[in-house]
This record gives sequence, C-alpha cells and structure tokens, in this order.
Amino acid sequence: MTDREEKISELIKNELNNVDFFIAYGRGYDPIHVKPLFVYEEKDLDDLVMNIFCVHNNASYLKTVKDKKVGIVVKGCDSRAVVQLIQEGLINRDNLRIIGIPCTGVISIKKLKEKMDISRVTEAKVESDSVIIKTSDEEKRFEKDDLLADKCLWCQYPTPVIYDHLVGETIEPSRPKELEYKIVEEMEKEDLNVRFEYWNKELSRCIRCYACRNVCPMCVCQDQCVMESRNPHWISLKSNITEKVMIQLIHAIHLAGRCVSCGECERVCPMDIPIFKIKQKMNQIVEELFDYKAGIDLEATPPLYTFQVEEAKIKEREW
Repeated sequence: MTDREEKISELIKNELNNVDFFIAYGRGYDPIHVKPLFVYEEKDLDDLVMNIFCVHNNASYLKTVKDKKVGIVVKGCDSRAVVQLIQEGLINRDNLRIIGIPCTGVISIKKLKEKMDISRVTEAKVESDSVIIKTSDEEKRFEKDDLLADKCLWCQYPTPVIYDHLVGETIEPSRPKELEYKIVEEMEKEDLNVRFEYWNKELSRCIRCYACRNVCPMCVCQDQCVMESRNPHWISLKSNITEKVMIQLIHAIHLAGRCVSCGECERVCPMDIPIFKIKQKMNQIVEELFDYKAGIDLEATPPLYTFQVEEAKIKEREW
C-alpha cells in the first residue's frame, strides 16, 4: 500500500465500529480498473486502493442505504453528490462518516483505450506528470493531462467540499473554469439543423440499457421511474429515435439544479454517446439564471426547491 492508502485504511479501521460498512475503492481485474469496495471488516481492506484510476462516484450507492450508517471515501466531485443528497433530505448527515481525498484528476479509460491496447495491462504507475502503462507486449508513457477525464480539465473542487477526515493537503483549484461550458458554447454556434442531426445520429445508438440513469447519484426515483412507468404510461418501449431523445431530455430536466457534473452518465454509456453535454447545458442554464451550482454549499437551498413570485433573472413580465 502507498502512504495515502495506509492512512485511509487506518481511518476506516477506526470508524468501522461507528458504521454498518464503508464504501471505498478496491482492486479490479487489472491495474487500470478499480471497483467499488464495500468494507464490513478489516480483512476487506486488503483490496483497498486509491489512485488516478478511482473514477467511480461511489456516492451513487448512498441513495439505496438511507437508513443505514455508512462510511464513504470521496473525491471532490463525489462530495458534491453527497452534499446534494443531504440537501434534498435523501440521506442523513448524522449517519455518514466521510473520508475526503484531495484529487488532481482521474484517468479516462476511454481516452487511454484510444491510444493503446489495454486488454493485457500488467502494470500502471504515475511518475510526476506522466502515466506509464505496461502490457505483456509494450510499455507506453503518456502525459497525465492527455488522459484526464473531461470533468477534471475544469474542476474547481479538487478538495472535497464536505468530510470528517481529510487525507492529504488541501488542493487549490488551478484548472480554467471557462472550459466548463466551452464544448456547449461551441456546439451552439452550429446551425440548429446541424445540431438536430448530430443528436439524432448520436442518440440513435442508444440501446436503452439505462446505465446512465442507474449510475447517476441524483437519479433517486428508480422504483417509479418515468422511463418504465406504465401508470401513467409516459414512454413506450419502442426503440426509435423519438423515444430515445425523450428519455435523455427527461433525464436532463429531472437533474436541473441537481447535477453535480460527475460525468458518470457518459462514462458508463456502452455506446459512447456524449450525453454529458446535455447535462452541461442544463447546468449552464441553472447557473446563469439562479447563480447556483449543485452540491457546493450544504446550507443552500436548490433553486427548484424554492418559489419566488418573480426571479431576478427571469423577466416574465417583459414577455
């Protein structure tokens, strides 16, 4: 174990008597694939890891364990989901023990896959700003920034916004904030028909597996999900572009003022559909209208949880 992993392990051991279990990160089937690790007893910590391949937002599991006492290891973007869940009364802060991990970014496996064959990775390590990947046939070195998940390129919350224990020093944000909505702004420069065709093409690949919904930490009404409801019957099971577009638009609207930009929806998509762009546009609208970003301030009230006769930036009477 690294020094950081040793510290995390020790903290979890000390907290196990206070919680039913701990959610951390564990070794996957090779060095570049990490899996969620559920720690019930000390021996479970043998598989603990904490590195740049810990991409999952484990806060997604909290919505299913509301009445249990749970410990969790979080990065900055993960912690925003925890805050949002607490704000909405979906989990109880008193039932949580949070270990915060300052983060300089995680690796996108999809980006790495574009650069090399990752089917037989034997070793992966970080040296300064480089990532070295060894397979049974070759060794390659990459600049870390070339492999970072897109969300990391503009991250303003490298240090978790909520925690009981912090492992490591606080990291000040250094990424350019203006990059956050750059891809949305560039797309909006295109003709409306071009954008329409783009989304028709992208969403036509959707297989309606609902991985994007299932992984989302803020998709909390899965037992009554509109995508599967038959009473009322909002959406059919037809596999056509109309239904696929409707699914993603409903998903985005249900996340208005709630999406924490963790990017999990796009990461898990088996068809590589860039659906995070839709969420980013919704986030941009909410930030412009309400000066609000989800999961930042525990004391704040999400804008769609409030009502004002007239919003400062929505000039209804002028229409």
